[in-house]
Amino acid sequence: MPIIRAAKKSLRQAKKHRQENLKKREAFKSVIKKIKKLTLTKETGEAAKLLSQAYKALDKAAKGGVIKKNTASRNKSRLTKFLNKASKQVTSTSK
Repeated sequence: MPIIRAAKKSLRQAKKHRQENLKKREAFKSVIKKIKKLTLTKETGEAAKLLSQAYKALDKAAKGGVIKKNTASRNKSRLTKFLNKASKQVTSTSK
């Protein structure tokens, strides 16, 4: 445990920041998992509705420094690509 008062405060702040960062990380990961699960069960309409929530969560995580900006951008791109590919497969199989 820290002895100096400033170090104690730093430890308290680090704990709070860690909790916030974990919340932001869990937010975008859970939305991405939901989207992938819905897409794999051929419910692309529901997954498309959640896409904006995923974008928002990824942007918040990038803004807060939980992940880098390019990582958020890459995740958004791959998620959209995955969803578009799945929706094309659903429409082609339903014809």
